[in-house]
Amino acid sequence: MESVLITGAAGFIGARLAERLRGEGTTVRGIDRSTNLKLDIAASDISEPEVWQGAAAGSDTVIHTAALVTNAASYEQAWRTNVLGTRNVLDAAIAGGAKRFVHFSSVRAFGDRDFPDGVEESFPVRPDGHTYVDTKIASEQVVLQAHAAGEIECTIIRPGDVYGPGSRPWTVLPVDAIRQNRFFLPAMGKGIFSPIYVDNLLDGVLLAATRDEAAGQVFTITDGIGVSCREFFGNYSRMLGKSAPRAVPTPVAMGMAALPEAAAWIGGTSTEFRRSSVVYLARPGTYSIAKARKLLGFEPKVDLDEGMRRTEIWLREQGLLG
Repeated sequence: MESVLITGAAGFIGARLAERLRGEGTTVRGIDRSTNLKLDIAASDISEPEVWQGAAAGSDTVIHTAALVTNAASYEQAWRTNVLGTRNVLDAAIAGGAKRFVHFSSVRAFGDRDFPDGVEESFPVRPDGHTYVDTKIASEQVVLQAHAAGEIECTIIRPGDVYGPGSRPWTVLPVDAIRQNRFFLPAMGKGIFSPIYVDNLLDGVLLAATRDEAAGQVFTITDGIGVSCREFFGNYSRMLGKSAPRAVPTPVAMGMAALPEAAAWIGGTSTEFRRSSVVYLARPGTYSIAKARKLLGFEPKVDLDEGMRRTEIWLREQGLLG
C-alpha cells in the first residue's frame, strides 16, 4: 500500500493503524468528526455525502473503521452512520480510484447467544433487535453487495474483544468500574471472552488489506483463544490490588442492569450499562480464526500475559490505576 484513507482516524483503532502505517512509509489521510491538520484528518459526517468524500482521491486502499459503537443509540442514528455511512464511504473509495475497501464489522454479527463454539465465518449472521448488532450486519451486506457488483474489491474484518492501550470498552471502562467497586459479571463469571490485543488486530487488518486471497472474504480476527470473563477481567482487578470481580447469576445481572437502563430512558440520557451488555458477557462460545490463518497467514504474536503486561504499563502511565 502506498496511500491509505482511514475513516475514524482519530479513534482508538484508527489512530493506532495510522501510526503503524506512517511508520512503514505509507501516506495516510484520515476523516473523523473533527479536523486535525497535523495528522491530515478532515472533519466529516459520513452519514451525509459531502465534500469529505474527496479525501479518498488517490488512495489505493480505504480502511473503514468509523462507526457508532454503542448500545444506546436509536435505530435511526445507528443506521445512518453504520449503514448509510458505509455506502457513502464506499462511493468515495470508488470515485477516488481505490482498489481495496476494508470494512470493520464485529463478531457480534454472529449474535450474542446460540452460536456454536468455535463458530466460523460461514455460520449465518443473526440480527437480535439491538441497533449496533443489526446495523453492523446490514453494513456487511452493503459492502458484500458492492464487491459482488464488481464496484470495488472488498474485505470484511470481524474483530473480537479488542483490548490494550487506548481501548475504552475493554480496558479503560472496566478498570474504572472495578476501581469504584461498580463492576460485576453475569453467568458467575463463566461467560467466554474472546480477546484480541490491539497490535495483533493491526497485523490482521494489514494482511487483509494487502493479500489477494482476502478479496470478497469475511475474516474473524481474535487472539485465537477464549478465556472466562472472570480470568480476563481478573487481570485488571490484580492491577488495582483488588480481589476477583464480583460474579452473579445471569438473571440477577439482568435485573441489576435493567435499573440504570430504565433510569436513562426516563431521564432522556444514555448508558452503556444495559441488559444487552449482560448478554454479551455471558456468551458461551468462542470464534475460530482458522480461515484467517489459512488465507492470510495470520498468527497472533502477543499472548494474553504479554498483552496485559503492556496494558498495565500504559494504564500506570495514564494514571488510571490510582
